[in-house]
Amino acid sequence: MKTPTIKQILLITDGCSNKGENPSSVAFDAYQKGITVNVIGVLDHDTIDEKGMSEIESIASAGGGVHQVVYTQQLSKTVQMVTRQSMNQTIQGVVNKQLQNILGKNMTIENLSPEKRGEIMEVVEDLGETSKMDILVLIDTSASMNQKLNTVKEALFDLSISLNARTGNNRFSVLLFPGKRSDVDVALEWTDGLDSLNRIFRKIEMRGITPTGPALREAIDHFSPTLNLNSPSDYEYENYYEETI
Repeated sequence: MKTPTIKQILLITDGCSNKGENPSSVAFDAYQKGITVNVIGVLDHDTIDEKGMSEIESIASAGGGVHQVVYTQQLSKTVQMVTRQSMNQTIQGVVNKQLQNILGKNMTIENLSPEKRGEIMEVVEDLGETSKMDILVLIDTSASMNQKLNTVKEALFDLSISLNARTGNNRFSVLLFPGKRSDVDVALEWTDGLDSLNRIFRKIEMRGITPTGPALREAIDHFSPTLNLNSPSDYEYENYYEETI
């Protein structure tokens, strides 16, 4: 059985987009290409207004992902939780799709007998540890994020340590928006670790606009140019089900 690659965009922001295309539409495009979009809204002592909260929920929903709004002191734990939850959600979604292909459109993990459900969940858990993960972190560097960036950096370090404890391979990339001369700057190309974050965060210049939609579009393009409309993991569990169900 081929090990799947789980592709995620982790959008970290504290406000509403105010330039470019609708970020929810772009998140849906990402999901169609097999990339899950997760959103973490970061608070300090402020609140996110109704429009901002609605946008966060809409982006995550359209991108097939998870969203959370947290205060900065909870950020590290939340980044790890959201990443793991989204990974398991993606794997279970593929499992359910394969069940439906084999046993009918109304079949899901929950419909299986307890014995078979336990067998399937063991596979899901194993894939959570062994699957490859590509995580692109998309960080809002608009002016209101200035006091929160150090906490964001620490949270990403913790995420890297947590995921590198898995047996599966991880790759990370970091994009910042808005960029110096365009909507997005590539702060860190694909790498298996986040050790150079100190250098990246020292050079960040805060700006006023929040081009979330264009930034998500750049994030999609930053994944492999050979992305298919269907997730590469859509067909990779079929042999298992034929043997065990």
